[in-house]
Amino acid sequence: MSRKTTPRETEKPKKLTRAQKKEIDAVLRKYKGDGKPRTAQATIPYEAIYPDGVCRIDRRTFSKCIAFEDISYQLAQPETRTAIFEHLCDLYNYVDASIHVQLSFLNRKVDPVQYAKSFEIAPQGDDFDDIRAEYTAILQKQLASGNNGIVKTKYLTFTIEADSPKTARARLTRIGLDLLGYFKTMGCVAHVMDGQERLEVLHGIFHPDGEPFRFDWDWLAPSGLSTKDFVAPSSLCFGTAKTFGLGGKYGAVSFLQILAPELSDEMLADFLKTESGILVNLHVQAIDQTEAIKTIKRKITDLDAMKIQEQKKAVRSGYDMDILPSDLATYGEDAKKLLNKLQTRNERLFMLTFLVLNVAETKQKLGNDVFQAAGVAQKYNCSLVRLDYQQEQGLVSSLPLGINQIKIQRSLTTSNVAVFVPFVTQELFQSGAAMYYGINAKSHNMIMLDRKQARCPNGLKLGTPGSGKSMSCKSEIVSVFLTTADDIFISDPEAEYYPLV
Repeated sequence: MSRKTTPRETEKPKKLTRAQKKEIDAVLRKYKGDGKPRTAQATIPYEAIYPDGVCRIDRRTFSKCIAFEDISYQLAQPETRTAIFEHLCDLYNYVDASIHVQLSFLNRKVDPVQYAKSFEIAPQGDDFDDIRAEYTAILQKQLASGNNGIVKTKYLTFTIEADSPKTARARLTRIGLDLLGYFKTMGCVAHVMDGQERLEVLHGIFHPDGEPFRFDWDWLAPSGLSTKDFVAPSSLCFGTAKTFGLGGKYGAVSFLQILAPELSDEMLADFLKTESGILVNLHVQAIDQTEAIKTIKRKITDLDAMKIQEQKKAVRSGYDMDILPSDLATYGEDAKKLLNKLQTRNERLFMLTFLVLNVAETKQKLGNDVFQAAGVAQKYNCSLVRLDYQQEQGLVSSLPLGINQIKIQRSLTTSNVAVFVPFVTQELFQSGAAMYYGINAKSHNMIMLDRKQARCPNGLKLGTPGSGKSMSCKSEIVSVFLTTADDIFISDPEAEYYPLV
């Protein structure tokens, strides 16, 4: 038997008008990207950056940025690590629902030629210049084996809403001073960035090759340009779903899907260990405490209602009413534990967005870098997922401006957010008359130190016999002799240093 067809099924599809086609194409371009290079003005989202460091994102949104240095956390004693963690929790608890916080960790390459010159020993016109050249070559080989070619910087951006720039400046200044106080309690050197420093950071993100930044506020009025023109890359292309073009390079933004029941304080450090150009961002938005408790209570009520429905179903079916779905029982216990934490401990609820931006010269190198970052996430039982058709929003959210356009969030308590400790180990790499003192045990970078700049320049070397005390002293004597014009006195009853002298 043949099926009867209705008149609707036999009708031909209607043709779209030209206006309808244009409207559909506009929607598709907005969703997928038009595949064309575009100017940075279409992507850089702020309205203005002022010389004092205040960034006006839109009419009512303003942000400011703090640059902070690393401290020795991974190599510290357990009690010191606990104290740093508690101070970090206090910093997050200080942030209320009206302040959006963004932590940015930037690994970018610098010009290797300029970087090598920072420890080059200048000739002094005596008989030892050939030794100075040889010693410089040894240091350059040591530089190639470490990570000193990558500069690691850390920033905290805080964003508020205000009716006018004057009101915003007053509140941003007060918040900045309070946050600097928390960094000081952790022993971390930090300062509020001015406008030129913030522009230089943006320029470094858009120019991963380490191109020098040239800018002056006096240039704006005569040239008719804006600050965006001085930081913008040559082109931006968002034509594909999973990658984008950045001035001849390729980039990809991914988000961290937190699946692990427990988090480790070494996860963030492992992401930043990579020798490639990577930018990690944590967007942290506090939830009002009263609203958070109400929300969790509503969830518990919903779970209890579902539990009652399951029990009624069990009674009607004739089996034990205490047998419940395992997920229902687990979620109920977790929600009650979370409510207990918020009510009895010094814990608050936050929404976290964890973004990772990779930039490389080729698509193959980019794929390898993303795979390496995904391996770090997998190590801690998490997943790194590419942002499909949201690469432009991901790039905007990766800039240290305090904007989050990615609505993929995970609710965490204060202690869970603070587990992403932004500290690894303090680096010592000074320029000028700095001398080589070995390799950092954690980061494997060179230690270049000028003891005259230290608060206490004196030194004392202790160790077991044969551990290398004398060799270390001889190496330092050679460095002092070749680098400075200082006098060297040696008290040596056993004439151990006679061959060197």
